[in-house]
Amino acid sequence: MTILNINEKEYSLDLKGHETLLEVLRDTLGLTGTKTACNEAECGACTVLVDDKSVLACITLAKNVEGCKILTIEGLSRGEELHPIQQAFLDNGAVQCGFCAPGFILSTKSLLNRNPKPNLDEIKKSLDGHICRCGGYLKIFDAVKDASQKLNNHDNKE
Repeated sequence: MTILNINEKEYSLDLKGHETLLEVLRDTLGLTGTKTACNEAECGACTVLVDDKSVLACITLAKNVEGCKILTIEGLSRGEELHPIQQAFLDNGAVQCGFCAPGFILSTKSLLNRNPKPNLDEIKKSLDGHICRCGGYLKIFDAVKDASQKLNNHDNKE
């Protein structure tokens, strides 16, 4: 048995060893917020966080992340309340067709965990490797800046 901690919940899974994390998330557990697109680590749509670092689930073997904390887009919000990063993406119109949004949002969370006030160059570098087929990069960059402000304001209130 392989035990995976996903979104603060433990799943005991009978894995063969060749399953990618993406396959387990979507096909076994029904967590379809993580998107399947290129399957070649080219587009970022399958990004999840493993121990707070951005990881491409399409090229990560599920067995290799046993014992790690895995966060998918489903685990980011608290019930009906969106995470400030998700809210910033909505407020800035950075979710167009929505397909790439989960990957961008989770990579943004990883960035802001490491660097709470990134400049534009740092944002671009951090999100390099993500593809938005709608071409909404400027709104996405604005959303990351907005999320940074919202999270910093939130932290200052606590």
